[in-house]
Amino acid sequence: MKISDILASIDAGTLTLPQFQRGFVWNRDQVRALFSSLYRRHPVGGLLIWVTGPETAAHRGDKDLPAGAVKLLLDGQQRLTTLYGVLRGTPPPFFDGNERTLTGLRFHLRNEVFEFHQPVKMRGDPLWIDVTELMKAGKVGPTLKAAVPNPEEWEEPLDRLSALLGIRDIPMPQQELVGEAMTLDIVVDIFNRVNSGGTTLSQGDLALSRICGHWPEAREEMKSHLARWKRHRYKFKLDWLLRTMNTVLTGRAEFSYLRDRDSGQIRSALERAAKQIDTTLGMIADRTGLDHARVLFGPFAVPVMARYLDRHDGQLSPRDWGKLLFWYLHAGMWGRFSGSTETKINEDIHAVETGGLDGLIEKLRAWRGGFQVEPQHFDASTIGARFYPILYFLTRMGEARNFCDGVRLKTGMLGNMTRLELHHIFPKKVLRDAGYEQRQINALANFCFLTKACNLHLGADPPQEYFPRIASEHPGALESQWIPMDPHLWCVDRYPDFLAERRSLLAAAANRHLAGFVEDDDRWTGAQLAKPSVPSIVEPPGGITSEDERETLEDLQDWMRQQKLPEGELSWDLADETTGEQLAVVDLAWPRGIQEGLTGKVAVLIDEDVATHRIVAQAGFRCFDSVQRFQEHVRRDVLVENPPPEGR
Repeated sequence: MKISDILASIDAGTLTLPQFQRGFVWNRDQVRALFSSLYRRHPVGGLLIWVTGPETAAHRGDKDLPAGAVKLLLDGQQRLTTLYGVLRGTPPPFFDGNERTLTGLRFHLRNEVFEFHQPVKMRGDPLWIDVTELMKAGKVGPTLKAAVPNPEEWEEPLDRLSALLGIRDIPMPQQELVGEAMTLDIVVDIFNRVNSGGTTLSQGDLALSRICGHWPEAREEMKSHLARWKRHRYKFKLDWLLRTMNTVLTGRAEFSYLRDRDSGQIRSALERAAKQIDTTLGMIADRTGLDHARVLFGPFAVPVMARYLDRHDGQLSPRDWGKLLFWYLHAGMWGRFSGSTETKINEDIHAVETGGLDGLIEKLRAWRGGFQVEPQHFDASTIGARFYPILYFLTRMGEARNFCDGVRLKTGMLGNMTRLELHHIFPKKVLRDAGYEQRQINALANFCFLTKACNLHLGADPPQEYFPRIASEHPGALESQWIPMDPHLWCVDRYPDFLAERRSLLAAAANRHLAGFVEDDDRWTGAQLAKPSVPSIVEPPGGITSEDERETLEDLQDWMRQQKLPEGELSWDLADETTGEQLAVVDLAWPRGIQEGLTGKVAVLIDEDVATHRIVAQAGFRCFDSVQRFQEHVRRDVLVENPPPEGR
């Protein structure tokens, strides 16, 4: 069937997409490549189509299907969407993606190349032909006359315009799946097999396609839960929710275990998973103070907790909640789910379902070697470090008080409009002027949390000036924030000694508060028993080192959303796939590519050393050392846009 006839089938509603397909993901470079191949009459592959009745499977888009047989596109969506968008000048009815990818394609009559519209480059050159306008006109005469005024020069341009317009008449081979034997289950299985060997779908997408085949609204229902959590400052991925739902239903982390579950079981599992996630997040916020995404440990402990809660109807005693949260905090601190996530989830579910919460904690201790927090664990210089949430936890759940007014900073004590801000105890300028390096300036032990008003009030005063004032006006406030009370340590030349002493105070406080979750059960909290039998963790290189850096990266996340591209992972753990050892903390990462399966792994590393860049690059990432360079890459290689003028 010719391309023009295929597009007419889309217009008539007799060819569309099944609901289990995901959206359009191609970038402009791929659009150009498709048209270049078609212009040169190179093969571009065929279509795989399922011929069935409109009642058999749900379809994408709002357009009603006609009576009788319809065709649902199983393979070839990206190519067909591209052809429709460029030839018609508007996306097809089933479109779900970035419309900018399909607009502005140009063809140069002399060079025979395809580019997207670039005003500066193309201004004054009539040989740049608007491909969409030519296709909509359906004839070459007006375009030829406008581009080449001299009729004596028409022969070669006429041949090229005719070849370009002739793309509409190129046949695309089709393979159809027809007959009663082609049930929804079989067709979805074929779809997954076709795509599992390709580059467009992750394992989560493949599992979700099967679910959507039986429950068309599943994707949107899951997205509604993600949006609800986002409103409460939790950002989770669709794959993660699918993983948690799978774990609640099957007790396993692998998506393959969803294969034989019917739509009723899936609906129930999503409802139960969402309920237990709500319960888990609420209890974590209430009893640990970790109440938003910036301080929440990695999310993959949650599927284990949700499964356990579901098996107990969400009803746990205060003692059992204490044990579960004790495990959660230690799993986060020691990076339990870095690396082989599925394996660790499966091991922990087996441990808790065979040995209860005691068995789960013992499994973690056997893996870790012990639970004692040591001062060196706070020897980090990044707000993405694993012990950064512990500092927040201690502030929210202990006796920490605000420096400016002595108000306790416990969770629930502050109004919704007042949030804690990170404060450098020794101001950055003071330390820079004294010759300290960036990583020393942003040491974790130099951080505390204060209200925004207090943070602004203190400004850049050195501790030797503002500490005595606080000690006089609000007795006990300094001690409540684990500040060493030896005045000699408040001087900038004793800064390293200050950090060492504060790390000891923080470690002692962490052990004391963590022990409270298990009521000082000496099986896990006694210093002798808890002493690790394996080396203490070494904080990996990399990571976000300041709130300014985090804000810069979050602005970049906003920019990506404006481009209708996926956000990256902030403070992403790069771990060895085999051992799970944490190798580095990546400031901002796209571990599956900006367009999954179509672009390679990408990382943004701000103010990181050569060694960190080398580690991340060796893991297969393309690294960018500034937001500007990354944005230029996105514009050039993903969106394929004209770069901004120099100097801007």
